[in-house]
Amino acid sequence: MYLIVGLGNPEQKYEKTFHNVGFIAVGDTAEVLGAKFKKKECEALVAEAFVSGEKVIIARPLTYMNNSGRAVKQLMAKYKITEDKLLVIYDDYDLPKGKVRIRANGSAGTHNGMRSIIGETGLTNFARIRIGIRDEEVDIPLINYVLSDIRKDDYPLFAEACKKAGEASAEFAKGISIDKVMCKFN
Repeated sequence: MYLIVGLGNPEQKYEKTFHNVGFIAVGDTAEVLGAKFKKKECEALVAEAFVSGEKVIIARPLTYMNNSGRAVKQLMAKYKITEDKLLVIYDDYDLPKGKVRIRANGSAGTHNGMRSIIGETGLTNFARIRIGIRDEEVDIPLINYVLSDIRKDDYPLFAEACKKAGEASAEFAKGISIDKVMCKFN
């Protein structure tokens, strides 16, 4: 069983913000795997898919970004997800906008959602897909930037990045090793 989590904030006012690219990307994951977000459980909106007979849980935590770890911890416990079957998709200010970077493990960096997941679960050896959001032309405080709407001119760039992240996470859910996913999509 696999758990794929996209980080974001649940309210409609955050829907098109940089901080919600994880939510957008898992929507693409669900589409690739033929799943629909239909139920709420463990403080998350959840879609379920079956790939080669194996269940895949796709989740959007409803706990807001800074408490994402609560939902992830609950889902991992409920479905007995091991660290090697967890993948998290999130925005990353340290990468240029639209850049997708996949890693097998790592730290939280400056990302509060990842800090929450690592803090709640005590795990760091899980796969992650980071979607770059940094725009060299914008000079505002980070907290204001991540909660601002993606500029309309940049929609195609972010739509493509989220689609790529969705496809990569679907490959992971098919049992393809994260190393092979990295080689194909990085």
